[in-house]
Amino acid sequence: MKDRFASLEGRTILYTGAAGGLGQPTVIEMLGQGARVVVLDNDATKIAALQAAAGNVDAERLVIEKCDLSDLDGLARRLDGLADSVGGFDVVINNAAIYPAKPFEDFTIAEIQMVQRVNVDSGIVCVQAALPHMKRKGWGRIINISSITFSGGWENLTPYVQSKGALIALARSWAREFGKYGITANAVSPGAFPTDAEKIHADPEGYARFVLDHQAIKRRGTPQDMAGVLMFLASEASGFVTGQTINVDGGWVMT
Repeated sequence: MKDRFASLEGRTILYTGAAGGLGQPTVIEMLGQGARVVVLDNDATKIAALQAAAGNVDAERLVIEKCDLSDLDGLARRLDGLADSVGGFDVVINNAAIYPAKPFEDFTIAEIQMVQRVNVDSGIVCVQAALPHMKRKGWGRIINISSITFSGGWENLTPYVQSKGALIALARSWAREFGKYGITANAVSPGAFPTDAEKIHADPEGYARFVLDHQAIKRRGTPQDMAGVLMFLASEASGFVTGQTINVDGGWVMT
């Protein structure tokens, strides 16, 4: 049953990196609330899993494009075509990210720039593609997926942490600049969820204990925990919330 207040009926959502991890359940929830979801992802296996999870949903309501988000010119061209075909984007969720892990001095400038292109610059391109429609409509939602690593700093992940801080800064600037058009912009900072991202840790069980030691809520987060917050921020219910960062981390970081 659709929630009258949080319904996404008739909304078109552009969602990057949504085929796996925390994205897939949110896509399914959004489809259930009447949205059309346009997913950009580069992982064919995860794309197939999302298509299977979505079942027999109308192909016009779930559009999945395999896309290299580091190719910014190609992304802009792809988005122009998609915007024309779906009538523009009402919601943008900038979620796609890469997270190479090693000591800072071992990163090359080219590697750092690649993290910036995928994690930040692709989101800028997505917002640029969505803005004309949002402004004409007088309504829009921009959601940047940051990380609690920005709040606390994290060793061996400097380019990633830098990129996640940039997404918070962008959300605040966009909120200030676009508010007069009825557009909100917010950031969501997930904590440590048991996804593929945790495979970078040498001792996963020890890391899980470390997470629970730091959280106020003594269980691991689930994709549904993220989905609820994203559904709220994408809906009419969040119309007076903008420029904010919401930590979804079980009470690890409290700011």
